Amino acid sequence: MKKIFISLAFLLPLIINAQQKKVIENILVITTDGFRWQEVFKGMDPSIANDGLFNGGDSLSIYKKYWATTETERRQKLLPFIWNTIGTGGQIYGNRMFGNKVDNANKYKFSYPGYNEIFTGFPDTLVNSNDYPPNPHINVLEYINRQPGYQGKVAAFTAWEAFNRILNEERSGIPVVAAFDATGGNNPSPREQLLNDLLKDSYKPFHESECLDLFTHYAALEYLKNKKPKALYISYGETDEFAHAGRYLDYLNSAHQFDQWLKDLWNYIQSDPTYKNKTALLITVDHGRGDKIKKEWTSHGEAVADAHEIWFAVMGPGLPAKGEVKTPMQLYQKQFAQTIASLLGMKFTAAHSIAESISEIYK
Repeated sequence: MKKIFISLAFLLPLIINAQQKKVIENILVITTDGFRWQEVFKGMDPSIANDGLFNGGDSLSIYKKYWATTETERRQKLLPFIWNTIGTGGQIYGNRMFGNKVDNANKYKFSYPGYNEIFTGFPDTLVNSNDYPPNPHINVLEYINRQPGYQGKVAAFTAWEAFNRILNEERSGIPVVAAFDATGGNNPSPREQLLNDLLKDSYKPFHESECLDLFTHYAALEYLKNKKPKALYISYGETDEFAHAGRYLDYLNSAHQFDQWLKDLWNYIQSDPTYKNKTALLITVDHGRGDKIKKEWTSHGEAVADAHEIWFAVMGPGLPAKGEVKTPMQLYQKQFAQTIASLLGMKFTAAHSIAESISEIYK
């Protein structure tokens, strides 16, 4: 009997882990470009809000909307869904104040290399430009789309046009609705046609390469409701655009709106029997921004020392509800691809090397 007890004690964690993975049948991967971990964990930064270079001469508006006396209160004001829902029912990584580190593995610290790293698990040094041609590496969404039961059930909606190349839409066969691409294919629904008309005639502050996030969001939500994908990627971009412009209030407002859209997506998921208690969220960013030199918060790239510092959050059925993870550890962006696959009970394989998954999310 003692030997049997020891064997069961050894097997129990493996059984629990297998059950956790089996519960998750669908996944939403969501990114908001270049949103700093500093605001995620500390809320608005008063030193930036007070700087006339970045507050547009209206620090009062920033303080009125986002100020509170403690960092915990400020982050909840800025990101109420992340902290009230994922912070209690999921897991949030990247608070370096506790030694919980999440970093780019690629040295470039800008968008195409970051997104390549997220989806291929391979921080290829040759992927070194936002103008890089169609990605030669298989990505995890492409891999998932090839698996039984997932064919034709994977899609991406992105504000930035470069995702047509990053995810190599032509080779992968994954529909990528990027920037000013129309949604709904050849037979859009009336709602999709309205979105297409509004998108076509919309204000284009980021020119032809990037649309406003609300078009990406509502097109993705419509697809989620009508097409019922099993793996969906949504990429928002305004946090990066407004940071580069040095417009701190707009940067914070974009992050706050992003948080509201996460809530909308999660509420829909939990209201639909196709997704309820069967769906995981993985939320992250492509790169960080400067902070050691405060004026570098607008920037990233190789010349900005701390722009490799990122964060991520995950929530789904069967995953432990850890909230803010304060355990010292070192994780890397290159681990996300295999983690996405593992949440669906898959092992991502490709010709290139792929970093291991983040096992900590199951413990």
